[in-house]
Amino acid sequence: MGVLDMAVVSVAGLAGLGVVGLLIGSFLNVVVWRVPRGGSVVAPPSACPSCDTRIRPRDNVPVVSWLVLGGRCRDCSTPISARYPLVEAATGVLFLLVGLRFGPSWALPAFLYLAAIAVALALIDLDTHRLPDAIVLPAYPVTAALLVVASWGEQDWPALLRTGIGGAALFAVYFALAVAKPGGMGFGDVKLAGILGGALAWVGWGALVVGGFAAFLLGGLFSIGLLVTKRAGRASGIPFGPWMLLGAAVGVAVGEQLWTAYLRLLGV
Repeated sequence: MGVLDMAVVSVAGLAGLGVVGLLIGSFLNVVVWRVPRGGSVVAPPSACPSCDTRIRPRDNVPVVSWLVLGGRCRDCSTPISARYPLVEAATGVLFLLVGLRFGPSWALPAFLYLAAIAVALALIDLDTHRLPDAIVLPAYPVTAALLVVASWGEQDWPALLRTGIGGAALFAVYFALAVAKPGGMGFGDVKLAGILGGALAWVGWGALVVGGFAAFLLGGLFSIGLLVTKRAGRASGIPFGPWMLLGAAVGVAVGEQLWTAYLRLLGV
């Protein structure tokens, strides 16, 4: 296969990931709405919350249907929130970025899965200040299984050892913070920390350190911004899950490079 052919295959693969991301994003809209309310994500079929008419397949095409319908229900003309197509588009872009980061590797499924649940957890935490066990707890065995497969495929068993150590370490840090200051850190954050720590450590120790630190840095800067603009007070509760997830994304994307640069700066 020539270089041009390989480039075409690569572009086609990334485009395919983007399309899959759009479809997953459509499903995540259902997850974000139903899981906090204790509903099933399988049944009943999606329907307009205003007129209760079942959404037709042609009206359920990610992004496109919302644009064609002008952001309104076909049957009752009730406005449909722009959040739906934005979630779909954002998930598609996120899948593309994960594909660019990992390429056609054994690790790709694990990090696509983590990207998908990250979108759902971030939105649910913003809406409800909760990280539901229904999503977080199953992520432990699923992520572990996918990373075992990735380590086997890459023949990188030290990465799996790092996963166990990193997951336990970040879980312990968040657990200590939650115990030291009750109410300051939710136990949903603690449980999520174990998953993120394991995934970051699989990438490398630098990814773990940078990803863990970035969560507090970004969350702290955001909180300071809210205080300065008087949009929140010192007692205001700010969901930390989205910042944990964003910090983890930074760690996965550039954590190893930043950590290496930092060690070189120290002369290590």
